[in-house]
Amino acid sequence: MSNSEPVSEAAHPASGAVQSVDRAVTILEIIARTGQAGITEIAGELEVHKSTASRIISTLEARGLVEQDQHRGKYRLGLSILRLAGATTARLDIVQEARPIAKMLAEETGETINVAVLSDGAALYLDQAASTASVQSHNWVGQRIPLHATSNGKVLLSGLSEDSIRSTLAAKLPRFTPHTVTSIPQLLTQVAEVAATGSSLVIDELEVGLTAVSAPVRNAHGDVIASISASGPSFRFTEVKARSARDLLMSAAADISARLGWREH
Repeated sequence: MSNSEPVSEAAHPASGAVQSVDRAVTILEIIARTGQAGITEIAGELEVHKSTASRIISTLEARGLVEQDQHRGKYRLGLSILRLAGATTARLDIVQEARPIAKMLAEETGETINVAVLSDGAALYLDQAASTASVQSHNWVGQRIPLHATSNGKVLLSGLSEDSIRSTLAAKLPRFTPHTVTSIPQLLTQVAEVAATGSSLVIDELEVGLTAVSAPVRNAHGDVIASISASGPSFRFTEVKARSARDLLMSAAADISARLGWREH
Protein backbone atom coordinates (compact mmCIF):
# COMPACT_ATOMS: atom_id res chain seq x y z
CA MET A 1 0.00 0.00 0.00
CA SER A 2 1.25 3.45 -0.89
CA ASN A 3 1.82 5.85 1.97
CA SER A 4 0.09 8.54 -0.07
CA GLU A 5 -3.23 6.67 0.02
CA PRO A 6 -5.68 7.21 2.87
CA VAL A 7 -6.46 4.23 5.04
CA SER A 8 -10.06 3.60 5.93
CA GLU A 9 -10.75 3.42 9.67
CA ALA A 10 -13.06 0.51 8.88
CA ALA A 11 -10.01 -1.54 7.96
CA HIS A 12 -9.06 -1.58 11.63
CA PRO A 13 -11.20 -3.11 14.40
CA ALA A 14 -10.02 -0.47 16.86
CA SER A 15 -10.86 3.19 16.61
CA GLY A 16 -10.02 6.53 18.13
CA ALA A 17 -7.81 6.52 21.21
CA VAL A 18 -7.69 2.72 21.38
CA GLN A 19 -6.43 2.57 17.80
CA SER A 20 -3.74 5.14 18.58
CA VAL A 21 -2.59 3.13 21.60
CA ASP A 22 -2.50 -0.03 19.51
CA ARG A 23 -0.41 1.71 16.85
CA ALA A 24 1.95 3.17 19.46
CA VAL A 25 2.57 -0.28 20.94
CA THR A 26 3.11 -1.69 17.45
CA ILE A 27 5.71 1.02 16.75
CA LEU A 28 7.58 0.09 19.92
CA GLU A 29 7.48 -3.57 18.86
CA ILE A 30 8.79 -2.71 15.38
CA ILE A 31 11.71 -0.73 16.80
CA ALA A 32 12.43 -3.42 19.39
CA ARG A 33 12.56 -6.03 16.61
CA THR A 34 14.66 -4.04 14.14
CA GLY A 35 16.83 -2.01 16.50
CA GLN A 36 16.17 1.17 14.54
CA ALA A 37 13.42 2.14 12.13
CA GLY A 38 12.56 5.18 10.01
CA ILE A 39 9.22 6.89 9.50
CA THR A 40 8.71 5.36 6.05
CA GLU A 41 9.42 1.83 7.29
CA ILE A 42 7.14 2.25 10.31
CA ALA A 43 4.31 3.77 8.27
CA GLY A 44 4.60 0.92 5.80
CA GLU A 45 4.26 -1.76 8.48
CA LEU A 46 1.35 0.06 10.09
CA GLU A 47 -0.26 0.71 6.70
CA VAL A 48 -0.86 4.35 7.55
CA HIS A 49 0.22 7.75 6.20
CA LYS A 50 3.70 8.89 7.12
CA SER A 51 2.07 11.88 8.83
CA THR A 52 0.06 9.55 11.09
CA ALA A 53 3.14 7.55 12.02
CA SER A 54 5.08 10.75 12.61
CA ARG A 55 2.45 12.09 15.03
CA ILE A 56 2.52 8.95 17.13
CA ILE A 57 6.30 8.81 17.13
CA SER A 58 6.46 12.44 18.21
CA THR A 59 4.30 11.59 21.21
CA LEU A 60 6.47 8.58 22.07
CA GLU A 61 9.58 10.74 21.70
CA ALA A 62 8.16 13.42 24.00
CA ARG A 63 7.70 10.76 26.69
CA GLY A 64 11.21 9.40 26.18
CA LEU A 65 10.00 6.05 24.90
CA VAL A 66 11.81 6.50 21.58
CA GLU A 67 14.67 8.74 20.49
CA GLN A 68 16.00 9.75 17.09
CA ASP A 69 19.47 9.01 15.82
CA GLN A 70 20.54 12.46 14.65
CA HIS A 71 22.90 11.05 12.01
CA ARG A 72 20.64 8.48 10.39
CA GLY A 73 17.26 10.01 11.22
CA LYS A 74 15.93 6.66 12.42
CA TYR A 75 14.30 5.94 15.75
CA ARG A 76 15.42 3.60 18.52
CA LEU A 77 13.95 2.79 21.93
CA GLY A 78 14.46 5.55 24.49
CA LEU A 79 15.70 5.53 28.06
CA SER A 80 12.18 5.63 29.52
CA ILE A 81 11.76 2.07 28.28
CA LEU A 82 14.61 1.07 30.57
CA ARG A 83 12.91 2.78 33.50
CA LEU A 84 9.68 0.90 32.86
CA ALA A 85 11.52 -2.37 32.32
CA GLY A 86 13.52 -1.74 35.47
CA ALA A 87 10.36 -1.49 37.54
CA THR A 88 9.19 -4.85 36.21
CA THR A 89 12.62 -6.42 36.68
CA ALA A 90 12.69 -5.25 40.29
CA ARG A 91 9.41 -7.02 40.96
CA LEU A 92 10.63 -10.16 39.23
CA ASP A 93 13.77 -10.06 41.38
CA ILE A 94 11.65 -9.88 44.52
CA VAL A 95 9.55 -12.86 43.46
CA GLN A 96 12.57 -14.93 42.42
CA GLU A 97 14.44 -14.28 45.64
CA ALA A 98 11.41 -14.63 47.89
CA ARG A 99 9.80 -17.75 46.40
CA PRO A 100 12.07 -20.47 47.86
CA ILE A 101 12.02 -18.76 51.26
CA ALA A 102 8.24 -18.36 51.10
CA LYS A 103 7.83 -22.06 50.37
CA MET A 104 9.95 -22.98 53.39
CA LEU A 105 7.96 -20.57 55.54
CA ALA A 106 4.69 -22.14 54.41
CA GLU A 107 5.99 -25.53 55.52
CA GLU A 108 7.30 -24.21 58.83
CA THR A 109 4.20 -22.21 59.78
CA GLY A 110 1.54 -24.35 58.11
CA GLU A 111 0.02 -21.13 56.79
CA THR A 112 -0.15 -19.24 53.51
CA ILE A 113 2.75 -16.91 52.69
CA ASN A 114 2.19 -13.83 50.54
CA VAL A 115 4.59 -11.30 49.02
CA ALA A 116 3.23 -7.83 48.28
CA VAL A 117 4.44 -4.46 46.98
CA LEU A 118 3.02 -0.94 47.03
CA SER A 119 1.10 -0.18 43.83
CA ASP A 120 -1.31 2.67 43.09
CA GLY A 121 -2.33 3.19 46.70
CA ALA A 122 -2.82 -0.49 47.45
CA ALA A 123 -0.88 -3.62 48.33
CA LEU A 124 -0.36 -5.62 45.12
CA TYR A 125 0.13 -9.30 45.87
CA LEU A 126 2.91 -10.65 43.65
CA ASP A 127 3.32 -14.23 44.83
CA GLN A 128 1.90 -16.80 47.20
CA ALA A 129 3.14 -20.04 48.71
CA ALA A 130 0.23 -22.19 49.77
CA SER A 131 0.27 -24.01 53.07
CA THR A 132 -0.35 -27.72 53.50
CA ALA A 133 -3.22 -27.03 55.89
CA SER A 134 -6.65 -28.35 54.99
CA VAL A 135 -8.21 -24.88 55.22
CA GLN A 136 -6.25 -22.35 53.17
CA SER A 137 -6.50 -18.61 52.70
CA HIS A 138 -7.85 -17.03 49.53
CA ASN A 139 -5.46 -16.77 46.57
CA TRP A 140 -4.54 -13.08 46.57
CA VAL A 141 -1.99 -13.13 43.70
CA GLY A 142 -2.56 -10.27 41.26
CA GLN A 143 -5.04 -8.53 43.53
CA ARG A 144 -4.74 -5.09 45.08
CA ILE A 145 -5.64 -5.09 48.77
CA PRO A 146 -6.36 -2.06 51.00
CA LEU A 147 -3.28 -0.80 52.81
CA HIS A 148 -4.96 0.29 56.03
CA ALA A 149 -6.67 -3.04 56.78
CA THR A 150 -3.86 -5.53 56.16
CA SER A 151 -0.56 -6.41 57.80
CA ASN A 152 1.22 -6.24 54.44
CA GLY A 153 -0.29 -2.83 53.81
CA LYS A 154 0.84 -1.42 57.14
CA VAL A 155 4.37 -2.74 56.57
CA LEU A 156 4.46 -1.10 53.14
CA LEU A 157 3.21 2.17 54.63
CA SER A 158 5.95 1.99 57.27
CA GLY A 159 8.51 2.78 54.58
CA LEU A 160 6.85 6.11 53.73
CA SER A 161 6.96 9.52 55.37
CA GLU A 162 3.81 10.77 57.12
CA ASP A 163 3.10 13.16 54.24
CA SER A 164 3.46 10.34 51.73
CA ILE A 165 1.19 8.10 53.77
CA ARG A 166 -1.51 10.78 53.87
CA SER A 167 -1.25 11.40 50.13
CA THR A 168 -1.30 7.65 49.39
CA LEU A 169 -4.41 6.90 51.45
CA ALA A 170 -7.95 7.93 50.60
CA ALA A 171 -9.36 10.80 52.66
CA LYS A 172 -11.89 8.38 54.14
CA LEU A 173 -10.74 4.87 54.99
CA PRO A 174 -13.41 2.24 54.27
CA ARG A 175 -14.52 -0.07 57.07
CA PHE A 176 -14.52 -3.80 56.25
CA THR A 177 -15.17 -5.24 59.71
CA PRO A 178 -15.84 -3.81 63.17
CA HIS A 179 -12.08 -4.11 63.77
CA THR A 180 -10.93 -2.08 60.74
CA VAL A 181 -8.93 1.02 61.62
CA THR A 182 -10.59 3.95 59.84
CA SER A 183 -8.91 6.82 61.70
CA ILE A 184 -5.84 8.13 59.89
CA PRO A 185 -4.20 9.40 63.10
CA GLN A 186 -4.71 5.97 64.70
CA LEU A 187 -3.34 4.29 61.59
CA LEU A 188 -0.29 6.59 61.61
CA THR A 189 0.38 5.54 65.20
CA GLN A 190 0.17 1.87 64.22
CA VAL A 191 2.44 2.39 61.21
CA ALA A 192 5.02 4.15 63.37
CA GLU A 193 4.98 1.14 65.69
CA VAL A 194 5.44 -1.18 62.71
CA ALA A 195 8.44 0.87 61.60
CA ALA A 196 9.92 0.64 65.09
CA THR A 197 9.33 -3.08 65.64
CA GLY A 198 9.82 -4.34 62.09
CA SER A 199 6.56 -6.31 61.93
CA SER A 200 2.79 -5.96 61.76
CA LEU A 201 0.08 -8.19 63.25
CA VAL A 202 -3.49 -7.71 62.00
CA ILE A 203 -6.49 -9.68 63.22
CA ASP A 204 -10.00 -9.50 61.70
CA GLU A 205 -9.46 -6.11 60.05
CA LEU A 206 -9.99 -7.07 56.40
CA GLU A 207 -12.12 -10.13 57.06
CA VAL A 208 -13.48 -11.46 60.32
CA GLY A 209 -11.65 -14.71 60.97
CA LEU A 210 -8.44 -13.79 59.15
CA THR A 211 -5.12 -13.27 60.94
CA ALA A 212 -1.88 -12.15 59.30
CA VAL A 213 1.60 -11.13 60.40
CA SER A 214 4.10 -9.39 58.11
CA ALA A 215 7.66 -8.08 57.93
CA PRO A 216 9.39 -5.65 55.53
CA VAL A 217 11.67 -6.56 52.63
CA ARG A 218 14.31 -3.93 51.85
CA ASN A 219 16.49 -3.09 48.88
CA ALA A 220 20.21 -2.32 48.91
CA HIS A 221 19.47 1.22 50.13
CA GLY A 222 17.37 0.01 53.04
CA ASP A 223 14.08 1.17 51.52
CA VAL A 224 10.99 -0.94 52.19
CA ILE A 225 10.13 -2.32 48.76
CA ALA A 226 7.95 -5.30 49.67
CA SER A 227 6.29 -7.14 52.51
CA ILE A 228 6.11 -10.84 53.27
CA SER A 229 3.28 -12.23 55.38
CA ALA A 230 1.91 -15.39 56.91
CA SER A 231 -1.87 -15.54 57.06
CA GLY A 232 -4.56 -18.02 57.95
CA PRO A 233 -7.96 -18.49 59.56
CA SER A 234 -8.01 -17.10 63.09
CA PHE A 235 -9.37 -20.30 64.62
CA ARG A 236 -6.13 -22.03 63.60
CA PHE A 237 -3.65 -19.21 63.17
CA THR A 238 -4.31 -17.77 66.60
CA GLU A 239 -2.74 -14.60 67.93
CA VAL A 240 -0.32 -16.71 69.96
CA LYS A 241 0.74 -18.68 66.88
CA ALA A 242 0.99 -15.51 64.82
CA ARG A 243 3.28 -13.91 67.38
CA SER A 244 5.42 -17.05 67.35
CA ALA A 245 5.58 -16.91 63.56
CA ARG A 246 6.63 -13.26 63.63
CA ASP A 247 10.28 -14.09 64.34
CA LEU A 248 10.30 -16.50 61.38
CA LEU A 249 8.80 -13.77 59.15
CA MET A 250 11.33 -11.18 60.27
CA SER A 251 14.22 -13.57 59.70
CA ALA A 252 12.87 -14.54 56.28
CA ALA A 253 12.37 -10.89 55.29
CA ALA A 254 15.95 -10.10 56.35
CA ASP A 255 17.19 -13.05 54.28
CA ILE A 256 15.33 -11.88 51.17
CA SER A 257 16.56 -8.32 51.76
CA ALA A 258 20.15 -9.58 51.97
CA ARG A 259 19.69 -11.40 48.66
CA LEU A 260 18.56 -8.07 47.17
CA GLY A 261 21.71 -6.34 48.43
CA TRP A 262 20.66 -4.94 51.82
CA ARG A 263 23.20 -5.06 54.61
CA GLU A 264 22.07 -4.19 58.14
CA HIS A 265 24.53 -1.90 59.89
